Amino acid sequence: MNHEPPGRGDARVPHVVIVGGGFGGLWTTRALASADVRITLIDRRNHHLFQPLLYQVATAGLSSPDIAAPLRHILRSQRNVEVRLGEVVGLDPAARRVALADGDSIGYDYLLLASGAAHAYFGHDDWAGDAPGLKTLDDALHIRRRLLLAFERAEASDDEAERAAWLSFAVVGGGPTGVELAGTLAEIARKTLRREFRRIDPAQAKVRLIEAGPRVLSSFPEELSEKARKQLQKLGVEVVTGTPVNAIDERGYTLGDTFVPARTVVWAAGVAASKLGALLDAPRDRAGRVQVLPDLSVPGHPEIFVAGDLASVQQDGKPVPGVAPAAKQMGAHVARAIRDRIAGRSTAPFRYKDYGNLATIGRMAAVVDVHGFKLSGLLAWWFWLAAHVFFLIGFRNRVIVLINWAWAYWSYQRHARIILGDREE
Repeated sequence: MNHEPPGRGDARVPHVVIVGGGFGGLWTTRALASADVRITLIDRRNHHLFQPLLYQVATAGLSSPDIAAPLRHILRSQRNVEVRLGEVVGLDPAARRVALADGDSIGYDYLLLASGAAHAYFGHDDWAGDAPGLKTLDDALHIRRRLLLAFERAEASDDEAERAAWLSFAVVGGGPTGVELAGTLAEIARKTLRREFRRIDPAQAKVRLIEAGPRVLSSFPEELSEKARKQLQKLGVEVVTGTPVNAIDERGYTLGDTFVPARTVVWAAGVAASKLGALLDAPRDRAGRVQVLPDLSVPGHPEIFVAGDLASVQQDGKPVPGVAPAAKQMGAHVARAIRDRIAGRSTAPFRYKDYGNLATIGRMAAVVDVHGFKLSGLLAWWFWLAAHVFFLIGFRNRVIVLINWAWAYWSYQRHARIILGDREE
């Protein structure tokens, strides 16, 4: 079945198909609001997710609606957009059509692929079941369930070794997500859960952050990496660097040659581009990202663009990082490029503006690097908080996040500690 969305006026109005409602896809869609085009935005999920705060859902600091909003609601006033819930499984560049999992197909004049990234286990995909990663709300709720159930299982156990394994937590990967998860988990064990259990002391939980490289937060200056390590240790996190994890199963993990009993392992060590990149006859890098031309179009197909984590972009000899600001800027650039293509103008190359790096570690602990201006500790934490709240989608989300964080700041309480689902872990 062929599906063509209603146009705005003349049916000859160019049709732009955007795959992915993340930062890249949404920013392109919004930037084309005044353009004489008709847009079909396709996503497997019905919501836009503010992924930088996803770890807060995983650690029960925020609930799902605090950091997500329905795409239809966000775009309700943009009349040239149709939102389609579906999964793209095929692409025919010659016919300019994308195929959906439900058997439908949609034609396009211009196409943007911005479907993001998935977890990468570096050839050990069998670890995924025992070391879940964090990319979606489903992932966050699954990890939250595992974290909270670990304390419940420890409370119910009469075996000291088993109890210790339930109270042993490992976060693999020392990037921003891993640092944020480990620091917050240590805070939960030592502060949030205090006096809530009768047979165990949650503060005795061991939280370990494991990074195969020489230091955590490798994208930050070395002095901030060291300050982050010290702040993590102050929170009670054991930081292990320079040693990779060699095996993971339901009983624990192997670090070097040593097996460590641990019933909860979280993966934050790597990402791989979504599988949509493989549908294109275009070069890709080792992570599966499409190596695009300077204007973010695909070689040989000026009508197809790639943005966000799916795009491999080099600038001044360095790769553009897979972060939210870069995806937003790419999305806005693609919108300009489409306007230029329609008008018969040449397109400009994409230039990423790096506004700096931010990472939070725990309550009153963060590191900030903005063009050589470095902060750590409390001031960095307030800077990080203000930046993230400012960029949340929707006024309601900002107000709720501020209220929840203010309460958690003063009370250490996390009232999203609800265990969902009924499957055994």
